[in-house]
Amino acid sequence: MDAYHFFINLYELLTSQTRIELLVERCLPFKKGGFTITMFTLRTFKVVPSLPAELACLRELAYNLYWTWDHDVRSLFRRLDRDLWEETRHNPILLLGSIDQKKLEIRASDEGYLSHLNRAKETLHSYLTRKTWFQEKHSQVAGFQVAYFSMEYGITEGLPTYSGGLGVLAADHLKSASDLGIPLVAVGLLYQQGYFNQYLSKDGWQQELYPDNDFYNMPIRLVRDDQGQIQKISVPIQDREVRAQIWLAQVGRVPLYLLDTNLPENSVSDQDITDQLYGGDNDMRIKQEIVLGIGGLRALEKLGIRPSVCHMNEGHSAFMALERARTLMQERGVNFAEAQEATRSSNLFTSHTPVPAGIDEFDPGLIDNYLGGYLNALQLSRQQIHHLGGVDRPETGGKFNMAIFAINMSGGINGVSRLHGKVARRMWNYLWPALPEEEVPIGHVTNGIHIPTWISEDMAELYDRYLGPRWKQDPANEKVWQSVQSIPVEELWRTHERRRERLVAFARQRLAQQLENAGANPGEIAAAKEVLDPEALTIGFARRFAEYKRAKLLFYDLERISRIVNNKERPVQIIIAGKSHPRDNNGKAIIRDIINILRREEFRHRVVFLEDYDMEVASYMLQGVDVWLNTPRRPREASGTSGMKAGVNGVLNLSVLDGWWDEAFRNTVGWSIGRGEEYPNSEQQDKHEAESLYYVLEHDIVPLFYAGNNGLPREWIRMMKSSIQANSPLFNTHRMVIDYFTQYYSPASQRCAHFTEGSLQAAKTLAKWKERIRQHWEKIRILTIQAENGRELKVGETYPIKALVAIDGLKPEELRVEVYYGPLDADGRILHGQCVSMTQEKKEGNGQYLYNASIPCDTTGQQGFSIRITPTHPDMAFQHETGLITWYRE
Repeated sequence: MDAYHFFINLYELLTSQTRIELLVERCLPFKKGGFTITMFTLRTFKVVPSLPAELACLRELAYNLYWTWDHDVRSLFRRLDRDLWEETRHNPILLLGSIDQKKLEIRASDEGYLSHLNRAKETLHSYLTRKTWFQEKHSQVAGFQVAYFSMEYGITEGLPTYSGGLGVLAADHLKSASDLGIPLVAVGLLYQQGYFNQYLSKDGWQQELYPDNDFYNMPIRLVRDDQGQIQKISVPIQDREVRAQIWLAQVGRVPLYLLDTNLPENSVSDQDITDQLYGGDNDMRIKQEIVLGIGGLRALEKLGIRPSVCHMNEGHSAFMALERARTLMQERGVNFAEAQEATRSSNLFTSHTPVPAGIDEFDPGLIDNYLGGYLNALQLSRQQIHHLGGVDRPETGGKFNMAIFAINMSGGINGVSRLHGKVARRMWNYLWPALPEEEVPIGHVTNGIHIPTWISEDMAELYDRYLGPRWKQDPANEKVWQSVQSIPVEELWRTHERRRERLVAFARQRLAQQLENAGANPGEIAAAKEVLDPEALTIGFARRFAEYKRAKLLFYDLERISRIVNNKERPVQIIIAGKSHPRDNNGKAIIRDIINILRREEFRHRVVFLEDYDMEVASYMLQGVDVWLNTPRRPREASGTSGMKAGVNGVLNLSVLDGWWDEAFRNTVGWSIGRGEEYPNSEQQDKHEAESLYYVLEHDIVPLFYAGNNGLPREWIRMMKSSIQANSPLFNTHRMVIDYFTQYYSPASQRCAHFTEGSLQAAKTLAKWKERIRQHWEKIRILTIQAENGRELKVGETYPIKALVAIDGLKPEELRVEVYYGPLDADGRILHGQCVSMTQEKKEGNGQYLYNASIPCDTTGQQGFSIRITPTHPDMAFQHETGLITWYRE
């Protein structure tokens, strides 16, 4: 097309339907196939919807992502054009820019629609101005501000800045922080292509598409200063400064700032830093993590935001801790050790990874290459930064480990379920090698879900009717959920059946579209529109296709699963979805194998695979299936949240006792696969747990679903109610965020205020104290223990112990002398150890002190004890922060 026809077509597109905002002149680079061609100088402009005055507030409603969790506000956009709402992937900005102008004019004179619009406007205003939990409970807290860093955010399918569970959890965190009114800002990256769209080749092999995102047609805005200039920051990478502009996604009360390096002032390779989520090689990954961590904190600084707590959602953003220290060094004239002490105690690191293979690791040379110049400003040598990343530890194989770096730069570390906390303590025990596993300073906050986001509209109306509004406002209140028992069984079941019917209709439509896209013949497409039965027991399985998720476990015995799904009296059907990481060929092979199984005649109409799993597909499945299946290889599921989303919609869980289900399972709320066993042999595990899975399906689930009369499986419905009542108040992000506030945010913010006041004297003192403790620690000795060995005691008595210790060069008040005791296992090791602090009895001279304590005899059996010494200081974030510990040795 020549220039004349280009502008004629552009004029026709713009007339009468839009207005134009002329922006800035720039030289447009055209990227294609790895090459950049500077075509010609363009003057760029932005086209925005031309809304009738009566509908003007639609735009503001669209730009606050509150609509993603308010059904009434969201339905306002759907009412404009239902088909277009689906085509735009539930993106109101794109909808408003694409809709026929005549439809807007019709709605502008529709009194019913205008009434709905005013109601939505008032709803948002009321939400933003009402008194919140934080204001009611903690209004006296001054200077409190959390900054939350995450590589991805799954807020809505129309803003594709997520790949899966980590991003969805991050988004739910923001939504609950908004509901609770907790002062929190979030930082991430804005990806030009985001994560991939999935389709399958004819042989079932996953293929990836990376469509470009049009930021100007998404519910985000560029951040500008008072003069209208776009806010940008620069990030040091190698010997250059990479520029990034700042976008804003407003999530209720919480601002989410997203960094975008696709700017003409950057080189082509630097423009590509924010191209793809989890794309590229390690060079690309480390650049992304530098931009997220260092650039993210600089973006907040640019906007005048100085957080008192920084929360790293996984280790991707851990370089943030360096920038936080550097800023303090520059402003206060302190050294790195002092700046580290002043900042680390208010950094929180949340790990979602139960296996070392899931953690980002870099060759030390990459650290030196990309951060070399930046480290000079920190007065850090290469050896020092390598040490912080665990390069000198044999367990890392000489790699710079981002999780170890985050641990070393944080005052709080947590896993995301009770079981994962235990797994994480075991996994990182080598960082505290002299410490019993249960005392490794890693806690847990079990994940949750933002219930209003994931509840179906039908179920939400049911809850409104019988539970009142508090299920949304105070979802962690157990009393609220007791009213689930008052819902009539007929209403609950009919509501659930409607969701199953909609799921089946959606699956048929989606499957037909998949076949059409793949070039299938009309007969195959027509047959796809008749698969599944809206009245049959429906099982859902949707996961990232990684080996440990064991998607093929359901098909371990093809003959047996065929009998289960093809039972004419009690049919069962299965809907499967999920993606494999683009570089995970093992995961892709699992998908291919399943597709080939599903093409067999006995499965063709009973088991389907839905391509391109995203939040929309997830919602239909989680709200419409009867049973949610999860088959991870225990203990490799850190938490998992899809089962929580299913559960609040009345779906029953069938899962291995891993992640969250290890906490939630009771035989009144769902079913377990196995009993929480951990096997040394994966083949043996698969065999036993496949048998358990089939047995539960055949003897428990299928009979229970088809039991009952008048079309009402009353015992099944009883389990639905029990599941909703028991798990909804526990596994939600309101409870989760309050746990974070209580356990981590509030103490960390107080430590931040303490360490950063005045001339940073507390941080300076602590840094010097730690250095002195390390210099003297080798001289610490437990010389003798005075206790009657082998003595027999009765329950209720106490066992007196004395210990003579040498603390040459240190003060008694700088040390904690403890008795560590507990029952012994068959190998003579202490199980479930407890500690009792010893009291200084007297000074013996020559730097020696006598301590005493008595330990209670609460249980029978063989008991054991030992004595240990650790440093103690009131300003340490946790007892074993230094990692120093001395045990008694004969």
